[in-house]
Amino acid sequence: MTASVARGVERAQLIRSVAEAARRAARVVAKAPAETRRAALLAIADAIEGSRSEILAANARDLAAGKQANLAPAMLDRLALDDARVAGLARAVREIAAAPELVGRVERTETRPNGLVVERVRIPLGVIAMIYEARPNVTTDAAALCLKAGNACILRGGREAHESNHALLRAVQRGLVAAKLPAETVQLVPSTDREAIAELVKLDDLIDLCIPRGGEGLIRFVSEHARVPVIKHYKGVCHIYVHSATELADAVAIVVNAKTQRPGVCNAVETVLVDRAIAAAFVPALVAAMPGVELRGDDTARRLGGPSIRAATDDDWYAEYLELILAVRVVDGIDAAIEHIERYGSNHTESILTTDPGLAEQFLREVDSSTVMVNASTRFADGGELGLGAEIGISTTRLHAYGPMGAEGLTTTKFVVRGNGQVRI
Repeated sequence: MTASVARGVERAQLIRSVAEAARRAARVVAKAPAETRRAALLAIADAIEGSRSEILAANARDLAAGKQANLAPAMLDRLALDDARVAGLARAVREIAAAPELVGRVERTETRPNGLVVERVRIPLGVIAMIYEARPNVTTDAAALCLKAGNACILRGGREAHESNHALLRAVQRGLVAAKLPAETVQLVPSTDREAIAELVKLDDLIDLCIPRGGEGLIRFVSEHARVPVIKHYKGVCHIYVHSATELADAVAIVVNAKTQRPGVCNAVETVLVDRAIAAAFVPALVAAMPGVELRGDDTARRLGGPSIRAATDDDWYAEYLELILAVRVVDGIDAAIEHIERYGSNHTESILTTDPGLAEQFLREVDSSTVMVNASTRFADGGELGLGAEIGISTTRLHAYGPMGAEGLTTTKFVVRGNGQVRI
């Protein structure tokens, strides 16, 4: 056996041992009373706050390494933690703890003509594999959501956040142990190699669901190697369509917010579609409002916006920039806007800005992205903003969850049938 083959065998055995420990922990967590899981979540939040100095020191090491590796500013922003963000991590865990209980909730009850009482009851999925990039907040969000739903989870964060993720994991596991739940309920894959991901997603006897959250390359890699079900949290090519019947100042303010409030996230707008009837007023106003944003437009947008707008290529309409770049296209009405979204969109989030309720309803009805909005910034496509507490990601896969996923998206239902002696004839 060559050295490389031996390393591969050792890696596969290590990953399997992690998954087996997660499966054992999942059985314990699924049977634990709701109050025990709630106590664990509160203990995790306390541990995050108590470990603030350790977490920030670890994050500083990650940031220093990221700057040395010339990571993009948007990536560094996603990676960075500070006092406020650490407090936000703990706050999100407490919000999840306070949310209504899911496990055991009866979704439907029906009494059949033969007297059988049939219920559909919500249950955990089991073991969730979560694969993500340079977002240390996902470590605690995913851990808390999986625990709330009665699952165990195996996390694999990007190497850019290696130190931060391990500091956060230590806090999470301290909280679990304090509540007398297995530390193995939440684990990190003990390798940052892509090959470790390939090994993990083959384990269909131990892993119930895989959620990759990151760039196209990561999601494609997971999908190509997975034997377990995969929910894709694909890129966010988000659109805003500015209809002719809109308040100009409000429309400009919404677009500016959607692009600049935090450009390096998946719900930032990437393309603005401008109705031709309002383009002569809107495009120059947008240029004036976005001095720090690189605009790329079609011929009409460039003519109206002047030299501040560069020429867009077809690739720009597909692009998820995740930085201060915005594509602008002038379209002939709502049908053309919807056609553009269908061709270039990623089923993430789209918004229409209009005072015409009929056009708004048409947009909501005909655009089938996971989140569709009227007169609002795409930045609201977020689990916390939509009432889910923290989110594990935004699914662009229609089965079994679509859009921002909270704890409920990490459960399924089973049939419970109660009889009093019935036999089938």
